[in-house]
Amino acid sequence: MKRSGIADLPLHGGRVPPWLAERMTKLGTAITETIVHDYGTSAFLSRLSDPFWFQAFGAVMGMDWHSSGITTSVMGALKRGLAPRANELGIYVCGGRGRFSRNTPNELRALADKRGFDGDVLVRTSRLTARIDNNAIADGFQIYLHSFVVTSKGEWAVVQQGLNDSNGLARRYHWHSASVRDFVADPHTAIFGENQGTIMNLVDARADHAQSALLEIANERPEKTIIAARHLRLPAHHEVREKDVDLKRLGAVLAVAYEKGLHDFSELLLLEKLGPRTLQSLALVAEVVHGAPSRFNDPARFAFAHGGKDGHPHPVPVKTYDESLRFLRHSLDAAKLGHSDKLDGFKRLDRFVRMVEAQREPRVDLDALIRHENAISPSLGGRTVFDDRRRRYSNPRQGTLF
Repeated sequence: MKRSGIADLPLHGGRVPPWLAERMTKLGTAITETIVHDYGTSAFLSRLSDPFWFQAFGAVMGMDWHSSGITTSVMGALKRGLAPRANELGIYVCGGRGRFSRNTPNELRALADKRGFDGDVLVRTSRLTARIDNNAIADGFQIYLHSFVVTSKGEWAVVQQGLNDSNGLARRYHWHSASVRDFVADPHTAIFGENQGTIMNLVDARADHAQSALLEIANERPEKTIIAARHLRLPAHHEVREKDVDLKRLGAVLAVAYEKGLHDFSELLLLEKLGPRTLQSLALVAEVVHGAPSRFNDPARFAFAHGGKDGHPHPVPVKTYDESLRFLRHSLDAAKLGHSDKLDGFKRLDRFVRMVEAQREPRVDLDALIRHENAISPSLGGRTVFDDRRRRYSNPRQGTLF
């Protein structure tokens, strides 16, 4: 699942509110468990090392669809949520942002002692990926987040992010051991950031002569340009616009959710009575779990599952979010007992949406959809981080909200 690409990652301030962070942890964990259940741990690491899938993953979890903050919040949610199930799933998340990134070697050594890994090799790998992205690639970005994910089989993935103070942008780097043949020959699965022209990349496979020259302390300074096969440009604007979304794919999801005949058939697949708004969310979550790599080139589309904390494309529908979580959790718990009907139906839902997309070529009026989502938001418990500021001083008779 190796994919090269670059994209702009606008830096946003603020924080993830507790009510969303808790739900992101639960949904991220449930999606991970479903992928591992159906495809295995290696497939999950492949997805994690795909920058397009990663952005869609964060968007479906209710984070801002285009912000660099997705990296911190997603990896933090996975570390919190997977830790209690690490031995069961065989996935361990180490590192994080700031001081947590600096503690990665200690976490890896402790994990190695418990699981019988070679701790020195893991620590060397962690440090080498960080040094390559921080020093060997002179692109102006300094690493401030480093997450190292390893499976019980010894396979690993690295997601790390750097900040460029001069332009206020972030760049995310993805690594995957299954794709790395040589640390000094095209080791990245992708470099995710703004294309800034010619930069020095001393681990490019074409730089072997430059590497030799440097080792011989030659005077030449080789420079190579990173060429990306795909370029996902994440814009600075907060709102979701038509150019950000594949309207045909989104139209198929809405048709399955709201057209009675298609909705009724979807319920048969899932073996559960669900409202159209929850079905809309589950169809997008199902695509994150089961979709092919080519389907994640418009991560903004996945924000129509559970909105965004800043209210774009609409507030987070808390009631719908919780209903999605309930369905996934019950499906996973039933599958552990040998009853996989709901989880199998979840997979068939993704296939059904793609069939509708291919056969009917549905379209959607994006502006009308956003107006509709905002109109129904109060009935779904719609909430944003801005609401928290207004609610900070609650009515004394009602008590505090947190």
